Amino acid sequence: METKLNSLNIIDDLVINPQFNKSKIKKLLDELSQEAYAGPLSKYLFAAARFVREKSYGHNVFLRGLIEFTNYCKNDCYYCGIRCSNHKATRYRLSLEEILLSCEIGYKNNLRTFVLQGGEDMYFSDDKMIQIIKEIKNKYPECAITLSIGEKTKASYQKYFDAGADRYLLRHETANISHYQKLHPAKMDLNNRLNCLKNLKDIGYQVGAGMMIGSPYQTLADLLNDLEFLSDFRPHMIGTGPFIPHEQTPFKDKTAGSVDLTLVILAIIRLLLPKILLPATTALATLAPNGTIKGLEAGANVIMPNISPLNIRSLYTLYNNKKITGGESLEGIIKLTNALQEHGYHVTSSRGDSLMS
Repeated sequence: METKLNSLNIIDDLVINPQFNKSKIKKLLDELSQEAYAGPLSKYLFAAARFVREKSYGHNVFLRGLIEFTNYCKNDCYYCGIRCSNHKATRYRLSLEEILLSCEIGYKNNLRTFVLQGGEDMYFSDDKMIQIIKEIKNKYPECAITLSIGEKTKASYQKYFDAGADRYLLRHETANISHYQKLHPAKMDLNNRLNCLKNLKDIGYQVGAGMMIGSPYQTLADLLNDLEFLSDFRPHMIGTGPFIPHEQTPFKDKTAGSVDLTLVILAIIRLLLPKILLPATTALATLAPNGTIKGLEAGANVIMPNISPLNIRSLYTLYNNKKITGGESLEGIIKLTNALQEHGYHVTSSRGDSLMS
C-alpha cells in the first residue's frame, strides 16, 4: 500500500511541479506495470493528465489534415513498410494539383492545419517543396503548414520556413544510440537526427519529436531516456504510438507494442510537458477499439484525419492494417466530432498552435 501511495504522490507532484526525475518516473512505471498498465493507478494517472491538459487547452481537440503525398523513401528503416527495400510496395507521388485539391477539401471541412507527410523522396527537391508550400500558403494564408519529410540540411529547413512552413514533425525514434542502431541501417545516424531537431527549433519552427512504444529491443531504460530527452528538448508536439509490424520488413514477426503502455506514456508526457500538443495517433486507433477516444482520455488533444486521395491511402502503409477510414479519415470527421462531443470534447477549427514556450 505504501508503494501505491508513493506512486500517487509522484503523480500529484508532477501535476504541481512538472519536472523529470528518472528514479521517480521509473518507480511510477514499475508500479503501473504491476497492474499491467490498466488498473486504478493508471486511471488516476489519466485523470491527472486530463486535469493538466484542460488547464491549458480546456476541452478543445485540434484537427490536422494529413496528406501523405509520397511513399517513396531512400531510407531502409527496419520497421517501416515504405522502406526502400520493400519491392512489393506500390509507389506513388501526388501532383501539386492533387495536393491542393486535398487542401481544398480539408479547408471546406474546417481543417486549418495541413500536414504534408512523406518518405525521404529526392524527387521532391527544395524547389518543388517551396512551390508546394507557397501555393498552399497563398490559397490558405490563415492555415498552418506542417512538414514531415525527414532529415534535411539546415539550409533546406530554412528555405521551407521562409516559404511559409510553420511546423515540422521529426520523430527522434529513440534517444539511445545502441537501440537506434538496432532499428536502422548503419548509414543512419541518431546524432544527425537530433541535430536536425535542434536546427528546426533554432530556425523557429514549432517542432515535433516522438517515438514508438514497444519497438523491437526497446527496454524500460530506453523509455526513460526518451522521456528525459523530451523533457530536456521541450518540443512543441510529440507523436507517440504503439509499434505495429509490417509484413515486408525484417520486424514482420515482432510483437506489436502495448496499447495500455502507450496510453500510460502519453499521460506521463502530458504531466511532464503540460502545454504540449499530443496526438492520439492512427497507430493507436489501428490497434485499439476506440483508440482515439482512449488517447484523448489519457491526455492527448490532437487528431489527424487523413485527407489524402482515397485511392492512395492504402499504399502509404508504414505498418500492417493501418486504419484509413472511420474517425481517422476525412469521411469520418462528422461522426468523430459527434463522438467527441458525447465525451465532453470540443472539436475546434482553429490552427491550434502550441502553447509551449
